Amino acid sequence: MSGGPGRWTLRRRVLALLGLVGALLLGVALAEAVVATKNRDYTDVLLMKVGPLRVHGQDMLNALLDQETGVRGYAVTGDPEDLVPYEQGLARERATAREIRELSDTYPGIEADLVAVEQQAEQWRRTVAQPVIDTTRTSGTGAGQALLTDESRQRFDELRDAVGALQEEILTAREATARNVERTGNLLVVLLIVAGLVVALAGIALLTALDRMVLRPLTTLAGQVREVVTGDYEREIAGTGPPEFQRLGADVDAMRRKIAADLAEVREARERIEWVNTQLQRQAEELTRSNRDLEQFAYVASHDLQEPLRKVASFCQLLQRRYAGRLDERADQYIAFAVDGAQRMQRLINDLLAFSRIGRLTAGFTDVDLNGLMAEVAAQTEPARQYADAELTWDELPVIRGEEPLLTNLLVNLVSNSVKFRRPDVAPRVHVSARLVGDEWEITCQDNGIGIEPEFADKIFVIFQRLHAKDAYPGTGIGLAIVKKIVEYHGGRVWVDTDVPEGTAIRFTLPVRAGDVEAAAGSSAGAGADESPSEPAGAAATGPVGAAPSDPAGAAATGPSTGQVAGAVGERPAGDGTVGAEAAAGSVARTPAPAGPPDGGVSESGATGGRKEAVR
Repeated sequence: MSGGPGRWTLRRRVLALLGLVGALLLGVALAEAVVATKNRDYTDVLLMKVGPLRVHGQDMLNALLDQETGVRGYAVTGDPEDLVPYEQGLARERATAREIRELSDTYPGIEADLVAVEQQAEQWRRTVAQPVIDTTRTSGTGAGQALLTDESRQRFDELRDAVGALQEEILTAREATARNVERTGNLLVVLLIVAGLVVALAGIALLTALDRMVLRPLTTLAGQVREVVTGDYEREIAGTGPPEFQRLGADVDAMRRKIAADLAEVREARERIEWVNTQLQRQAEELTRSNRDLEQFAYVASHDLQEPLRKVASFCQLLQRRYAGRLDERADQYIAFAVDGAQRMQRLINDLLAFSRIGRLTAGFTDVDLNGLMAEVAAQTEPARQYADAELTWDELPVIRGEEPLLTNLLVNLVSNSVKFRRPDVAPRVHVSARLVGDEWEITCQDNGIGIEPEFADKIFVIFQRLHAKDAYPGTGIGLAIVKKIVEYHGGRVWVDTDVPEGTAIRFTLPVRAGDVEAAAGSSAGAGADESPSEPAGAAATGPVGAAPSDPAGAAATGPSTGQVAGAVGERPAGDGTVGAEAAAGSVARTPAPAGPPDGGVSESGATGGRKEAVR
């Protein structure tokens, strides 16, 4: 934005401040880099040159002392071995001189002192050391010692003084380098302090600028917004400070005006919503009351319909038995139609009663051993299985929490359906198994029957849904709806597994008992290790018991007598396995098999065994 500093944007102001601080810090950083480089160079000289020079100066003195000691020792003993220190000292002297010369290239004074030491050493060897060695070698030790006079000692002292001057020069160079290191180090500290001051001043300036350019305008704007939030929608909002905050204030004020304009509409909408909620709540209460009344009506109506139906069916059968052959064929057909219609209506009423009682009439959950339950299921389905030559097997099943009558009804429905929906000329095989999946038992009832197409997998659990005509597979269409309601009442799920090679596999889940997951897993693993499924004791566990009867009436007569309803009419075995109202309350009806000649059996008093049917 053009104009003076007062019209600068916040971004431009912050960038200007940061640029100034950055330039100052950059200058300080460059100065520190230069000083640090010099400090490092001086330190390197001190450590890599001057320090070793001091050591080499002392080595030079030690080498000369070894030479002087070797000469004196040889003059006393005449033993060539005593000349070894002299020779070694001479070699060390020359090596040390080379190293000092390499390190003192920037120190002319040290170089000059080194030359003086070398000259003095060479003069001492020429005038003292070598004559003593030669004289001792040719004339003996006495002649050699005679040459070691005070003058020879004085010459060596002069050589020692020259080495001392060299060491003094090295010490002077070290002190000068150390002062340079100290000076550059102090300058580095000063520059660091300056950098710290720049950063501190920059921080203070930045805080001050933020307070003036950001915090104060934001505080003013926030105060105005709070007044609007409290309900004063007429309060005008004006931004102050940098142009960004002025534009922000204008935008917020535009939003305030829009909110004020929409507030009336919001209030009207809220009133309409409250009115609609009131109406919905009233309708929900009406629906709840209506459903309760309908449920009561269905329950009472079902009971009230039982007696007339029993009478109609019983007396129609009496007519059929007493006047058989006395009337024409059409009259016999009409009576048979009446008997069949009364029987189907009675089964439908009983199934509806059983469906409505699930979850409403409860005795509470208990521990139920499904193995014992399967033995009961085998007994109840025995007549239908005998008629169809069906085989029923099951693996080791778990103990779960549930209502035993409902679970019995559930399994009877599944087994009876498997027997009922069989393939022609193929003996039915029904197998019940269980496996642990997480915290649920997944129980499967699988058969080798006609199967279910995948597109009908969900439809079969809908009440009154049928996939076949009534003349092909009789029933009311409630059996699997009862199964689904029982499973969901126990907190599980039920579905059809269409991915099986043949037949139908209906799977459902039941929760594992609390604290029993590990034990259940161990039991499931042990059962899976067996080569064949375990079977409970008794003939009912393994399928057909005895020879199949020649007619279904005879088979039905061998079934259990529980669940009989006084006055209910007889019927041909249907095999759908639905347990009606008596089974839902705790008693179980007999389950006939499909497709058989009507037994026509009714006593003179009209009391017969009442049997229920269901289809998938």
